[in-house]
Amino acid sequence: IYVSYISSVFCVFYPSVCPQVGNYKRAVKRFDDGHRLCNDLMGCLQERAKIEKAYGDQLTAWSKRWRQLIEKGPQYGSVERAWLAVMTEAEKVSELHQEVKNNLVNDDVERVKNWQKEAYHKQIIGGFKEAKEADEGFKKAQKPWAKKLKEMETAKKGYHMACKEEKLAAAREANGKTEASVTPDQQKKLHEKVDKCKQDSQKAKEKYDKSLEELNKCTPQYMESMEQVFDQCQQHEVKRLTFLKEALLDIKRHLNLTENQSYGAIYRELERTILAANTQEDLKWFSNNHGPGMHMNWPAFEEYNPDQASAPPKKKKPDGAPPTPSTDHVAPPGDRSSVSSYDKNQAYSTEWSDDEQPATYSGNENGGNGNSFEDDSSTGKGAGAGAGAGGGGGVRVRALYDYDGQEQDELSFKAGDELIKTEDEDEQGWCRGRMDNGREGLYPANYVEPI
Repeated sequence: IYVSYISSVFCVFYPSVCPQVGNYKRAVKRFDDGHRLCNDLMGCLQERAKIEKAYGDQLTAWSKRWRQLIEKGPQYGSVERAWLAVMTEAEKVSELHQEVKNNLVNDDVERVKNWQKEAYHKQIIGGFKEAKEADEGFKKAQKPWAKKLKEMETAKKGYHMACKEEKLAAAREANGKTEASVTPDQQKKLHEKVDKCKQDSQKAKEKYDKSLEELNKCTPQYMESMEQVFDQCQQHEVKRLTFLKEALLDIKRHLNLTENQSYGAIYRELERTILAANTQEDLKWFSNNHGPGMHMNWPAFEEYNPDQASAPPKKKKPDGAPPTPSTDHVAPPGDRSSVSSYDKNQAYSTEWSDDEQPATYSGNENGGNGNSFEDDSSTGKGAGAGAGAGGGGGVRVRALYDYDGQEQDELSFKAGDELIKTEDEDEQGWCRGRMDNGREGLYPANYVEPI
C-alpha cells in the first residue's frame, strides 16, 4: 500500500515530472480492476471446485470397481480385509474432497460475491458509484490548478515566441550593417524593430514569471485537495486487500486436508486394519475350509428308501442338485472386463485330495492385460459346460423334474420332456443340451435320465 501510495502521488502530484492534467485516472481505474479481480477469484475457485469433484468421483468409481474385483477374487481372510480397507480409504477421502468442493462453492465463492456486492455499487448508466465519486473528487480538486496551469502554458508560449522574434530582428540588423544595399533609413528601422522585440520579450517574460508564481502559490492547496481524494481511494483499497487476505486464508483452510482431523483418522484406521492381518489365521482358515481340516462326508451304508425315488417337492431341488444358476458366470453386457468372473463361493468337490491338480495361473494368459482373476472363468458353469466332452450327435434324455431356467443360457422344461444331451456333465453338475425345437442351453445333470 505504501509503495502504491508513493508511486501514485509521484505521478499525479508532481507537475515538474508529470504535468499532464488527469493523471489520477489510474487511481480511479483501480475500482474497476477491484471488481474484476473479485470475478476472477470466483472463477478460479469454481474451477478448483470442479477439479475436486472430478477427483472425488474418480476415487469413488475406482473403489467400487476394485471392491467388486477383490470380493469376487481368490484373496481371503484378514489380508482381504486389509486390501478392502484401501477401498474404504478411497471412499472416505472422496467424501472429504466433495466436502472441499462444497466449501469452495458454498462458502468461499459466496463470501467473495457478497463482499463484491457490498463494496462496489454499479450504476444504471454504467460504471461504479465509487469510481465516479473519486473521478469527480479529483476533477474538482484539480480544476483551479489546471486553470492556472493553462494560463502559465500560454504565457510561456508567448514569451518563447517573443524571444524568437527578438533573435530574428537582431540577425536582420546585423546583416543590414554588412550589406551596402541597405540604406541608413532601413538600418534605423531594423534597429527600432530590435528594440521593440526586446520590449515585447521583456513584457512576455514578466507575464510568464507572474503566471508561474501564481501557479506555484496554488500548488500546495492543489496537492492537499488531491491527497484527500487519493486517501479516500486508498481506504477503499485497504478494505479490498484486507478482505482478500482473509478470504485466501479461509480458502487455504478448506484446501488443506492435513488440518482436518477426519483425514488423519482415515489413515490411522487403514494402518490398524493392515497391521491386523494375520498370516497364520488365514492359513488355518483355508486349511479348515479347503484343506485337510475340512469336514469329510465319508461314504456310509444306506438302506433302500422308496420315498427317495419319487420326485422332490416342486419348490425344493433334489439333494445334490446344482445351485440355482447365478449371474457370476455371465458378465454384465458391455462390462465383461470390469468385474472378475471368479467366484470364491462357487461349489467345489466335497473331497479334498492331492490327486486334484490346482489350476495354473499365468500373467501372460491374457497377453499381460486384464484382471488375472478373470482367468478362473473355467471354473464357472458356462465354461465348464463348454469344456465338457460332447459326443457326436448327442444322447437322448428325459426330464425327471420341472426346471425353469434362471438365465438366458439355460433351458426350461417339464417332467417327461425329452431332449438331446450334447455335452457331458461338468464339475459343477451342469450339462449342455438341445430341445426338440432347436433351442440349446445348460441344465442340471441330475434333473434328467438317459432314455
